[in-house]
Amino acid sequence: MNIVLHCPEIPQNTGNIGRTCAATGTKLHLIEPLGFKITDKNLKRAGMDYWYDLDVKYYDNYEDFCRKNPNITIYFATTKALNTYSDVKYNEDDFIMFGSEGSGIPEDILIENKKNCIRIPMYEKYRSLNLGNSVAIVLYEAMRQQNFKNFLMQGQLHDHNWSEI
Repeated sequence: MNIVLHCPEIPQNTGNIGRTCAATGTKLHLIEPLGFKITDKNLKRAGMDYWYDLDVKYYDNYEDFCRKNPNITIYFATTKALNTYSDVKYNEDDFIMFGSEGSGIPEDILIENKKNCIRIPMYEKYRSLNLGNSVAIVLYEAMRQQNFKNFLMQGQLHDHNWSEI
């Protein structure tokens, strides 16, 4: 899987998402401008030592991202979508884009890709969820659909006989 952050603003969110991506073997794609320096201590603290295990790619802008990733399937997470994230049948090489914390994915990108826009259902009075939570919700649904391929699963645990607990 591939997670794309379009112009993230908060280093702690990006660090948290980086940690989730590292723990799931997911590639992280960061589209600039970023609202922080990649050396930010808050980013490192949230990502902990996992940041160095992360497969991360950087792009100058959305056009650079598209140019370097032709012919991909990409889903766009937005509160404006009609389809929910669980309506999609994800493939292991799909991309899921999330927008900045303050403004989301630019509207022109959403309009151009309306059929691939997805949302997380929530009460109307709430504008959105935390970016890190949103990424985790959608990513884990995509991975569940792939039967958690390559994950350590029950019955494969080492060091303990967990059935005795």
